[in-house]
Amino acid sequence: MKFISNIKPFFILAFAAIIVSSCATRDKYVRSTEFNDNIFRTDLLPKDSSTIAQISWKDFFTDPILQKHIAKGLENNLDVRIAVQNILVSEAFVKQSKAAYLPTLSAGPTYTLQTQSLNSSFGQIIGNRKFNDNFQFSGNMNWDIDVWGKLSAQERAQLASYLGTVEAHKSIKSELVANIASNYYQLLTLDEQKRIIQETIDLRNKNLETTKALKTAGNLTEVAVQQSEALVFNAKAMLVDLDTQIEILENSTCILLGIPSQKIERANSKTPQFPKDISIGYSSELLANRPDVKQAEFQLINAFQLTNAAKASFYPNFSLSATGGFQSGDFDKFFSANSLFANFVGSLIQPILNKRQIKTQYEVSLANKQIAYLNFRKTFLNAGQEVSNALKRYNSQDKFIEYKIQEKEAYKKSVDYSKELVNYGLANYLEVINASVNLLTAELNISNAQYTKMKANIDLYRALGGGWK
Repeated sequence: MKFISNIKPFFILAFAAIIVSSCATRDKYVRSTEFNDNIFRTDLLPKDSSTIAQISWKDFFTDPILQKHIAKGLENNLDVRIAVQNILVSEAFVKQSKAAYLPTLSAGPTYTLQTQSLNSSFGQIIGNRKFNDNFQFSGNMNWDIDVWGKLSAQERAQLASYLGTVEAHKSIKSELVANIASNYYQLLTLDEQKRIIQETIDLRNKNLETTKALKTAGNLTEVAVQQSEALVFNAKAMLVDLDTQIEILENSTCILLGIPSQKIERANSKTPQFPKDISIGYSSELLANRPDVKQAEFQLINAFQLTNAAKASFYPNFSLSATGGFQSGDFDKFFSANSLFANFVGSLIQPILNKRQIKTQYEVSLANKQIAYLNFRKTFLNAGQEVSNALKRYNSQDKFIEYKIQEKEAYKKSVDYSKELVNYGLANYLEVINASVNLLTAELNISNAQYTKMKANIDLYRALGGGWK
């Protein structure tokens, strides 16, 4: 009973410290109102909160071959797998921060053999060497009481860091899905352009034979023949360049899929099927779905809480420590009641001079908090810019394609008319060449414009936070 009554003040002190800790004033994170502004450059905001970002990638991309590629990429992509490991690391730190409230305990035996120097003052008095044995088995406990909320701030900082890694994982998945889809549709576009150029080569070969016949008939010169042949070589060179682009793009797609370089399976048609009635939602919905924006905000919360922890370092540190066990110079008496010993210490330490370390830590935490805020603001604005850019490209491409189709039809008529005029000797063959080159360029431009519209749709899906579900 006397033992318990002696340590009773320490438990009372610990309980009082916990009560003080619960009443301590701490800064709470509140998002700035400036992040509630609309950041889309459009007047077509809907009245509801629906958004294509809420659609699963399996429902957004309906091509079964593309779905298979995306599933493989999400499973094998190295960046995704690294992000998962980062989550596990962060999760371990969260568990550690939760355990920081508990005392540290250690226990173990100790044996000490001591003998004095015969040349020391004590040794000269005794006159002969003596050996002293000391056997000890002790347990040690140390408990830092979180009076000022330092440990709780560090726990919230670690939790924000963990949630940030989760959002980073989502962001990588969203980016990966968009990149795989963009590469896939670009491959379809290059296949279509390859078909256009192959048809152009066949047509120009026929024109070359016609030019040779007209030269034999005396209607054209060798110059026209060489120009026609040059057009064939030009188209064949474009075909070689397209094959190179296709293989390089397939190789880069294989990196996304986490597989060795190989041919990428794809559909025969490049016409994609996307959900209709696209709705973009408000900026609050953008924040609710964009993983990189949420990640940036969690990084800000992490820096905010670390500032709270650094601020708490200015206040006194209260801790309880205890040591107890068995100690004896004679092993035969080691387990007797007289060998028991105990030591309890309650300390309240106020830092006074510590080479400016605490103040430097606090100033650095303030600067890091400002950096995190600016990065959050930058990410937020970039998100709005990406949505605005994708919207503009998506909405303007239909009119652009319409004009390009009209341009192609005009060049096609120009080729037919110029050939007819050359046959009657009313035009120079150079006009046929120019019209033919312009026709091919117009056809390729239409193909590129159609891909631009597809990519704008994919970019809008990713910019609004879609792709990770």
